Amino acid sequence: MAGGDEEALRTLYATHGRRLLAYAFRLTGNRALAEEVLQDSLLAAWRGARSFRGDGRAISWLLGIVHRQALNATRRKRLPGIGLEEAEAAGTVLAAPPADVASAVDRRDALGAAIGALSVEHRAVLELVFYQQLTLAETAQVCGCPLGTVKSRLNHAKARLRQALEQAGRGAEDLL
Repeated sequence: MAGGDEEALRTLYATHGRRLLAYAFRLTGNRALAEEVLQDSLLAAWRGARSFRGDGRAISWLLGIVHRQALNATRRKRLPGIGLEEAEAAGTVLAAPPADVASAVDRRDALGAAIGALSVEHRAVLELVFYQQLTLAETAQVCGCPLGTVKSRLNHAKARLRQALEQAGRGAEDLL
């Protein structure tokens, strides 16, 4: 891509596009804005491909670009937070008894509300560590902040989730 190979950009999109879009969506809470963030991020990656030093994984570099683009877009548009249920793929059919499905939906809604109440920065750390499975050091690189800040944000986010779930009459098992 650094050499101007458009096929490399297509390969990058085919390999990581869906993951990057999901991250943008979880940060912005808006499908159209997430798609715009992804396009802007791919353009930024194309333009900045020469700046990728290869110190870390390419996905960390790309998530960092999406992270910055999404935060800028969210601040510009001042969009509300989202819940987890809105970030998951729609149309998933569960082959379980209705009571189990209702209980799972209630747990998901409680968790989604708790996550949606977090700041964008705290949601980002949760997303990167738990969903994208980045290390804390990679998360710090993506967020552009010190490792200690990532640890603090992660602890704060988990405490806020625990508190919100307890207020909703839920326990830690609802995080599973």
